[in-house]
Amino acid sequence: MNLWDRFRKGLEKTREAFVGVVGAALGRRTVDAATVEALEEALLGADVGPATTDRLIADAKKRLNQDKDIDLRTALERAAVDVLSAKPVKFEPGADKPWVVLLVGVNGVGKTTFAGKLAATYARAGKKIVLVAADTFRAAASEQLEVWAGRAGVELVRAGKDGTDPAAVVHDGLSAAKARGADIVFIDTAGRLHTKHNLMSELEKVARICARLVPGAPHHVLLVLDGTQGLNGLAQAREFTKAAPVTSLAVTKLDGTSRGGVVLAIAGELGLPVSLVGLGEGIDDWQAFDAEAYARGLFEA
Repeated sequence: MNLWDRFRKGLEKTREAFVGVVGAALGRRTVDAATVEALEEALLGADVGPATTDRLIADAKKRLNQDKDIDLRTALERAAVDVLSAKPVKFEPGADKPWVVLLVGVNGVGKTTFAGKLAATYARAGKKIVLVAADTFRAAASEQLEVWAGRAGVELVRAGKDGTDPAAVVHDGLSAAKARGADIVFIDTAGRLHTKHNLMSELEKVARICARLVPGAPHHVLLVLDGTQGLNGLAQAREFTKAAPVTSLAVTKLDGTSRGGVVLAIAGELGLPVSLVGLGEGIDDWQAFDAEAYARGLFEA
């Protein structure tokens, strides 16, 4: 399945809900008041958010006025690509070794699973990977990551008991990674509510430990969001950027939601780039984000 097909399939629920409201208007080359109203309803229903909805509609109307050969669907796609491409960031190892990736987010968004999938992919590409189980509060987190480490054939560093200081586990993990010449370290942190300030402070401590042991680390802070949570993800992203220098977003479960427009809301309102998306439950069901494929998957019938 090619990139376009994966996004089209993954965004099926969001697209069907959107097209169900707007209907045949997407094929028009002019926009009247009724069409604008339908667009607002459809975009808000997809959790694009008020500010980004207004921006997309204004941009689409401008494009239609300037180019008489395009229809509303094409104008919306191009407007969406502009929003999503404003600050592109690729998720790929840099020259630093080890390249340290910190995965953060609230409970239940799929951080541990995503860490395992990333480890498996890069291990198959010949990279030496270390997984660090810094979620010492959720009883099953370390065990879950251990399963993924086994499937991926990579090394795991975990605490001896639940409740250990996560910063201590990160210290041990990075020390081990340096000693063994690892290429990439994926650090799975505990899920924390963005409203719990003590837990967010703990995240800042983990980031400081990373920088102390590996210059410039963490090199990539990947904020994992659950696409089914819609605009709640926008609030989460806003708070996490205050506690950690978020580099990019990974949006999971886009294949199971009609609220996939939240990707546009976050990019439009916070200027945070999306680098990865989850489009299924399998080990390879994740994809580097592509703005054009996403826009087509969202708007094309």
